[in-house]
Amino acid sequence: MIGKRKVVLVGTGFVGMSMAYSLLNQNVDVNELVLIDVVKEKAIGEAMDLCHGLPCSSSHMKIKAGDYDECKDADIVVITAGLNQKPDQTRLELSAANAKIMKDITLKVVKSGFSGIFLIASNPVDLMTNVVKQVSGFEPSRVIGSGTSLDTARLRFLIGEYLNVSNKNVHAYIMGEHGDSSFVPWEHAYVGCKKVKDILKGANKPLSDLDKIYVEVRDAAYEIIAKKKATYYGIGLGLTKIIKTILNDTNEILTVSAYLNGEYGQKDIYIGVPAIVNRNGAREILELELFKEDQEKLNNSCNVIREYMTSINELIK
Repeated sequence: MIGKRKVVLVGTGFVGMSMAYSLLNQNVDVNELVLIDVVKEKAIGEAMDLCHGLPCSSSHMKIKAGDYDECKDADIVVITAGLNQKPDQTRLELSAANAKIMKDITLKVVKSGFSGIFLIASNPVDLMTNVVKQVSGFEPSRVIGSGTSLDTARLRFLIGEYLNVSNKNVHAYIMGEHGDSSFVPWEHAYVGCKKVKDILKGANKPLSDLDKIYVEVRDAAYEIIAKKKATYYGIGLGLTKIIKTILNDTNEILTVSAYLNGEYGQKDIYIGVPAIVNRNGAREILELELFKEDQEKLNNSCNVIREYMTSINELIK
């Protein structure tokens, strides 16, 4: 149950502060935002900077720097802390270092008496979400990752550009790992009520163009990192969307990193799938009927994550 509408952000780097700025700029109904960072002066400075913008905003949010005791009465704790992805480095290569950071943060949050919802954005997000669930002992529905929500937003944007239609009317998903083994179940991709594949056929456009769109989505982070060293605006906005969905209890379908317990033939793993999200977290998985080829892609994506899970689980014991 949502109480104080209080959000705690752990990690005041580019991603975390893009989310914080987005919360303020969109006038999200958050009463209190607390910033925590291992570099406390950084958190204090960021809080000051945001507060100075309040007179230019319609928001009445209280913003301050704090410590882990602030998590006790929070509704959501968002974790964006961790090492950043470097040029030519995969998200999975970050796993060992960030797992240790995630364990330490989670223990401190739980020690405060926190009983809300964890929202994880640190990479590799599927593995880090699993770490938080393992360490916290929370119900899986109350630990969710940003998953493929950003990938899905990129996909919808590019389809909208390609078809010259509003991306708000594109209904398509990136599923699987937030990484190179992700995929698009194109049979479930629509513009309005019409399948994207049927639109291309009617316009005599090659279906191979869909593969090009997917590759552009898959490689987007690498391209952005090569050009500006990091990605943060898109995921910051994506996290804000998830926070609004939780706080406002809107039961929206988002492609978050959710816990599979038999869905899609997979168990005991976090991965990006469409899920119904509300104030209780990931209320339920919206299980799509996948063609054999897509099911195999999902299985492969799960296998990629599992390759790292054993070593990660050893690190957090």
